[in-house]
Formats: sequence, structure tokens, C-alpha cells
Amino acid sequence: MTKPKVLISDKMDSNAARIFEENGCDVDVKPGMTPDELKAVIGEYDGLAIRSATKVTEDILEAATKLKVIGRAGIGVDNVDIPAASARGVVVMNTPFGNSITTAEHAIAMMMALAREIPQANAETQAGEWPKSKYMGVEVTGKTLGLIGAGNIGSIVASRALGLKMKVLAYDPFLTPERAVEIGVTKADLDTLLSKADFITLHTPLTDQTRNILSKENLAKTKKGVRIVNCARGGLVDEAALKEALDSGHVAGAALDVFETEPAKEHPLFGTPNFICTPHLGASTTEAQVNVALQVAEQMSDYLVSGGVTNALNMPSLSAEEAPKVRPYMELAEKLGSLVGQLAHGELPKISVEVEGAAAQLNPKPITGAVLSGLMKRFSSSVNMVNAPFLAKERGMEVREIRNESEATFHTLVRVTVATSLGDRSVAGTLFAGSPRLVEIFGIGIEADLEGHMMYIVNEDAPGFIGAIGSLLGKNGINIGTFHLGRREAGGEAVLLLSVDAPIPANVLAEAEKLPGVKLARALKF
Repeated sequence: MTKPKVLISDKMDSNAARIFEENGCDVDVKPGMTPDELKAVIGEYDGLAIRSATKVTEDILEAATKLKVIGRAGIGVDNVDIPAASARGVVVMNTPFGNSITTAEHAIAMMMALAREIPQANAETQAGEWPKSKYMGVEVTGKTLGLIGAGNIGSIVASRALGLKMKVLAYDPFLTPERAVEIGVTKADLDTLLSKADFITLHTPLTDQTRNILSKENLAKTKKGVRIVNCARGGLVDEAALKEALDSGHVAGAALDVFETEPAKEHPLFGTPNFICTPHLGASTTEAQVNVALQVAEQMSDYLVSGGVTNALNMPSLSAEEAPKVRPYMELAEKLGSLVGQLAHGELPKISVEVEGAAAQLNPKPITGAVLSGLMKRFSSSVNMVNAPFLAKERGMEVREIRNESEATFHTLVRVTVATSLGDRSVAGTLFAGSPRLVEIFGIGIEADLEGHMMYIVNEDAPGFIGAIGSLLGKNGINIGTFHLGRREAGGEAVLLLSVDAPIPANVLAEAEKLPGVKLARALKF
């Protein structure tokens, strides 16, 4: 078996390459390439490990014909075109925990530096002055810190601030009341936070919803004398409006580690007396750089070698421990999705994926992703679990997950139901000795393996039909592998699934549909 090949295109701790090799990957380390140089070689690689320097554009992705995964050693993925990667079925991972403590500590350090005006006092003291009476700082004890974003980094900042005896308000639409109690913060709406906070720190990704969250209007709502710290992403603060607020004295101080445009070699904020900044150092400690490099190498090699998906931004995560348990269900789900996709006609506006019994105890996201992967192959052959949800959403398909933990007929069951112009149609399957097995198709019980080339027939249950279809296939030199029958009732509608050794020609399907009692004949491929 050929080893997966990985390219490390940015400067990274040397132990990352060692981990890739130990985990069964071949690795090349080529930092500092130009976009044209990267484009020329990226087609050779299954994985691309980056930091912030490499820009993974749509142009690069078009040349990445083998690429399966991009791993960002760090949190921010502004340098990766995630929609373009998703459309091409490329997993995008980051390492959100490797530098969380480092980034949180930097925010606290910036807050303390603002409170005591340390950078300015240091500069004047080293210049030979002794400005003892010039700098009158403020204590943080008893002050209110407003967190905008209370995820992993924000919660660490909160714990440090509570240790400094600060009160902490948090604005985060995803923060539950229970989690707020757990991390010791008071959940607040944005306007309340702006009006009450003495210090504000930002800890959110840059999205359409968070861009300029500290706009001119929102800065005007802040408490006079507020101090603002941004060690998250450039673009969260309206930098021109911040300059005005600092000059007017409404904002007492600001500390930025990130800017909307980087590197920020020139900026209107530079030289403002109550402004301090650092050159995007939030994750820059020895420990953090080692941690994110090792983490991205472990995650990427785990995916390339064993199928484990950790910290993926564009598909459900699936740990190496979960993968062996869930993979048989994913195989079943993909076959069920493929079956529905091959048999259903027209647009499919709604699809539901229901799990019962043992399947209901598993993470449903990979199972749903596998169903969509099988289903969307009706539109494109280059579909996988990454781009299938993207393609389904693009086509306006509504996807629903149902977990049924009540007692079921089967020990474990996956059911896929689609809305069609003729009403809902569903198929269901189980695992038999660990292998996928169809147990129901459109309300008719039938047991069959979904493998290779198959023929699907809907007919009226009547004597002599089996002999007629056997004779037709034999006359055309088509060998039958397995034969599976199901019916609603004696003499009623029946279905037949045949596995055959070769594709069914169109003329044979046409002949089959002319047989007495046949309503439908379709060729299937799994």
C-alpha cells in the first residue's frame, strides 16, 4: 500500500515531520514557496500542513488533484478558502487547543499593560527619564471585564480574570446558562456588556456576524474610560473608529495584537499615546508552537492512515477510537443513500436519517454525512463526506436527523427517507455480522447485500415471473449471483433485487419492463 504523502509548506517544529513519518506518512518540508511554486507541486500530495504564511486559494486547490486534508497548525484559517476546499472534498482541520493558554495569557498581559501603562513607562525610563508621577494606572481588582466570545480561549481568560478578583460579563450567542455558571461568568447581551465593562476583550472568529462587532456605533455605547484588548482576529474592531474614540478620550486605552491588514507596517493608530500593540504574538510561545505542530501532525496522519477526523471545520469530527465503531454504519449509510439516489426521481427537497437501537448510541453526524455522500453521487461521481453536505445545501435540500432510542425490531437500524413528488420513500438497513444488509425498501421487507452490479424490479406477485426473468437474463448471457425477493402480500406488489456479474444493458432493461406484471426495472451499481 502506498503511503500518504504530506507537504509541510510553512516553518513548523521539526517534530511534526517525525510524527508524520512514525505514523506511516511520507513527508516533504518546503517552507517559503511562492504561490506558483506551491501550485506546481501540490498535485503530488495527499495532505498539506500549514501555518499562516501559506495561502490556500481556489487556484491552489484546483491544482491539488490528490489532496485530501489541509491542517492548520493554529486556530485561524483565514488563509484557507474553506468553501472551495469543501466543494472539492478536502477536509480542513485546525488545532484550536494547542495555543489556547498562550493566547489567553497574552490577552491578560495586554490588559495588565494597558492598566498600568507599562510600555510607555518602560520606553521613557530607558530613554533616561524618570516619569514617576506621569503614569497613574488603574487596578483591575473589582473591575468588570466584558468578554466578547466565551469559547475555549475566552473561558480561560475568564478564569484568569476571576483569579484577579474581577467581575466577568460574557456575550456569546452559543453560551448556555449552565456553561456560564460552570465558568463563573454572567451571561449578558452585547449592549449590557458594552455599557458596564471597564475592560473588553475579544475572543471570536472573524465571520460576517462578528466583523466590526466593535463598530463606531458600538464603541459609542461603551462606558467612558473603557480599555479594549483584541488578541483574536483583525477586523473585529473598526480601527478608524477606535482611533477617534482614543483621541477623544472616550476609550482610555486599547491594545491590539491583530490588525485588519497584516503585516501592519504603517497604521493611523501607531503613535497614539494610549495605544499599545504587538505583531500577532498571541500564539507565540515555545510551548504553543510545539503543541500546534505536534497536534496538526497527529490529526492529519490519523485521518490519512486510519480515517479519524479531529477538529475538522467542514465535516463531522470522528476520533480514532470512534472510527472502528462507526465505520460499518457509515458504509451501510452510504449504500442506503446511494440506493435512494439511484431509484428516486426528480428533486429531493427533504431527506431524513433515522438511527435506531445500537446506532442511536453513536455520533449521528458521520452517518448522515455518509448517507449524503451516497445520495449525492447521483449528481457527481467526485463526491465524499466533505463536499456532499455542501452540494446538498447548494441544491436546497433540507436534511433532518432523528434518533430513536425506543425498542426496535432490529438490534440496530438506519433508515433513510426522502420526499419525492410521489410522496415519502424510505429504505432501511442493519448490520449482519458487521456487514451492511438491506432489510426494507419502500415499505417492503427484503434482505439483500448491496454489492456490485444489481438489477431492481417492481412487479406484480404472480407464478412464473422468476422463471421469466431468469430466462431473459440467461438469453442475454447475464449470470445471476444472488436473488432476493420481497412482497407486500401474496399476489400484491413485489420487489426483486438481483446481483449480477456485469452491468445490465439498456436493451435488457427495456425487455424486462415488457414482461407481464413488471412495473419498473432499474440497473444499480454499488
